Amino acid sequence: MTRQEQLANGLQVLGIDLSADVQETLLAYAVFLEKWNRTFSLTALRDPARAVSYHLLDSLAILPYVSAENLLDVGSGGGQPGILLAIARPQLAVTLLDSNSKKTAFLQQAAIELGLKNVQVITARVEEYRPAKPFAAITSRAFAELADFVRLTRHLLAPEGSWLAMKGQRPEAEMAKLLAGESGISIAAVHELDVPGVDGERHLVVIRGQ
Repeated sequence: MTRQEQLANGLQVLGIDLSADVQETLLAYAVFLEKWNRTFSLTALRDPARAVSYHLLDSLAILPYVSAENLLDVGSGGGQPGILLAIARPQLAVTLLDSNSKKTAFLQQAAIELGLKNVQVITARVEEYRPAKPFAAITSRAFAELADFVRLTRHLLAPEGSWLAMKGQRPEAEMAKLLAGESGISIAAVHELDVPGVDGERHLVVIRGQ
């Protein structure tokens, strides 16, 4: 099966409808990531055959739960899920934040190469970042435990905004620790994600401030 077929079939399973042009841009990102990864070690995944599942579909699985007008991707690294969401939703303003300048250099170049006008790249530690306005949604993929994720980014979330935390197994202990340690926080939903071609569990934890 070609990568194009893999992506198209995976999107169909996820119930996500994206144009052929958008799908081509997603695949171009995967190629660009592999090229840079040989030098900069942006991701631990080295098997090109798994790139569509683990790089593209795994990030795009949260797309149905992204309804905000602006989104911050914390610890963006190789651009997952931020760049994928920006490609799929051109109207979504996406800020990619990472403290590693080699990773943000990649993110900046990827945004240029892929023509992503809706992407902003910031090199900074999350606790020191002070944007002009807060974000309606903040996401992360394996950035930190839920309690740390919320604590470090609370100043960046707009009133009535949501955190979208991507996790593997359902993080019962992390959720309990979060609720015990942070006031004015609630778990709005925990979505189990069935990502084609990805081994193991995937969950999206939606957290709201009150």
